This record gives sequence, C-alpha cells and structure tokens, in this order.
Amino acid sequence: MPIDPESLKQLLLDQISRKYWDDPAFRRMLQHTQSLDAISGKMFDCIYLAGGHGTMYDFPDNAVLQSIIKSHYESDKMVAAICHGVCGLLNVRLSDGEYLVREKELTGYSWFEEILARREKEVPFNLEETLKKRGADYRKAFIPMTSKVLVDGNLITGQNPFSSKEIAKVILQQLEHSYINTRN
Repeated sequence: MPIDPESLKQLLLDQISRKYWDDPAFRRMLQHTQSLDAISGKMFDCIYLAGGHGTMYDFPDNAVLQSIIKSHYESDKMVAAICHGVCGLLNVRLSDGEYLVREKELTGYSWFEEILARREKEVPFNLEETLKKRGADYRKAFIPMTSKVLVDGNLITGQNPFSSKEIAKVILQQLEHSYINTRN
C-alpha cells in the first residue's frame, strides 16, 4: 500500500517512527500486508484504524471494513481509531441499524485542524461535522494540534497525530486490563 507523501513528512519528524521507517524488515512487512478480504472473519484483540488523508477516500464506504469493525465491536473487542482513521467508523451500522458512532463520546481530526493544515479545500468532507450528523458526541482538544484521546466502552479514539503516543498507552492499558479480567 502506498504511503501518503504528506503523512510521510509528518511521520519522519518522530524519532521512533523514523527508526521503523528506516528498518528494511519493517518496510518489507508493510509491502506484504494482507487485504481486508483475507482477514475478514478473523478476530483480533484490537482493530486500529490509522490516519492520514487517504483514509477519507478509502475507509468510509468500504463494506468489508465496516463488517469487520461491526463484528469486533459487537463482540466486545476493542476498536480504536486516530486522526482521519476515524473516517472508518462513520458508516458502520450495528445490528440494531444504528450508527456505531451514535451517542459515543469520541474525537477525530477537527475542521479547524484541516484549516491549519491548509487541506480544507482538498478533503472530500468535514469529518467533525459528519461525525456530529451521525449523532456522535464529538469532542476536541481546547488547543488544536494537541493530544486528545477518548474512551467510550470498547471504542478508543485519538484526535490527531499528536495523540499517537497517548492512544498507544491507553490501548495497551485496556488490553492489559482485558487480559487480567479474562484470566480471573
């Protein structure tokens, strides 16, 4: 899967991300990822939807992705999304017909952040507005481009790339908590 050049610029600013990107074995792994069709029906402890502007085109109308997310969410498995990756949640409908995001406290890339990034004329829709139209209880950081992570049951969302480290910590804590509870 190609890496968005704009996202790559941001990615390489972080030392940890740069270390992975510079690792040939990691790059080979990225080049050989399985398709959603290949993993459909399999269960994971957590589904994580990474961001990048490309997700605004690839995620919202992907029926296979919607099915995987619905299945995991309704099986009380963790579903996490960050930044524009939250677009993957927009059109997921649960068994009762309601949108997954309805009445969920969540976050994602804000419209003001799109304006700050000078992408407001290039993106296909306003994520913040669309989440609200789907009935989400959308929240954002008081200061744009700062970290914000929200947990609503088994749904975890991060606002922007600056939320990456915090969402990783939250996911690991939730997985550890889940693991401890299943062992007792």
